[in-house]
Amino acid sequence: MIQQSTSPRVNPSEETIRIGTLEIRFLLTGDDSNGSVAALEMTVPAGDKLAAPPHSHDAYEETIYGKEGTLTWTVDGDLIQVGPGQALCIPRGEVHQFANHGREDAKALVVISPAAIGPEYFRESAEVINAGGGPPDRAKLMAIMRRHGLTPALPRSA
Repeated sequence: MIQQSTSPRVNPSEETIRIGTLEIRFLLTGDDSNGSVAALEMTVPAGDKLAAPPHSHDAYEETIYGKEGTLTWTVDGDLIQVGPGQALCIPRGEVHQFANHGREDAKALVVISPAAIGPEYFRESAEVINAGGGPPDRAKLMAIMRRHGLTPALPRSA
């Protein structure tokens, strides 16, 4: 029987997942923190945005800390820019999405507390988004979101 080391390690869940042009680098998962927190670094190229629809989640808060460039977050209809050294906490239930409207790539640390979501969600999303041949299958993407505790927002009425 192989025993896993119980001593703390730097970046115990090191894994990079590419979703389209976005890069998600997992650092910690719920398995590393007894479910208390997950942490990932997200790189968003200039002019890019989240491929998934705006969404909310009821099981965790999502805190974003800007490291490089500026991401524009839309949180319940409000535009909020997060640049280097700035932090934004998105409470449970708030509909949000992000985009990089800048001319430089943006990098942010994302902390999820408690760790209700992990690399599995991003791997499954990457499979659908990276499939090629046009826009991602929206129904498949929304099913993945729901399975992992994200609630896609309904389109706003005109």
